[in-house]
Amino acid sequence: MRSGTSVGANAFEAQNPHSKNDFINKIKIAAKELEETKYWLYLCKHSKNYPFNESLELQITEIGKIIYKILSTSLNKNHGI
Repeated sequence: MRSGTSVGANAFEAQNPHSKNDFINKIKIAAKELEETKYWLYLCKHSKNYPFNESLELQITEIGKIIYKILSTSLNKNHGI
């Protein structure tokens, strides 16, 4: 729950950056939290003792596509590519 909500919190915080680098850093943190969330969902999926909801796995995959596209585009613009 914490890592999942942290993805959104960091992406939301990135909306008011001090600089382009600050924006990129916040999105990178959101990406790290996203990967942690995927890990916890993986553990739940393969555990007999924890509940698993497949729609959460699908949602985190879609959110990941968005976060990584934002990061890729921001890095390319920041480096003049």
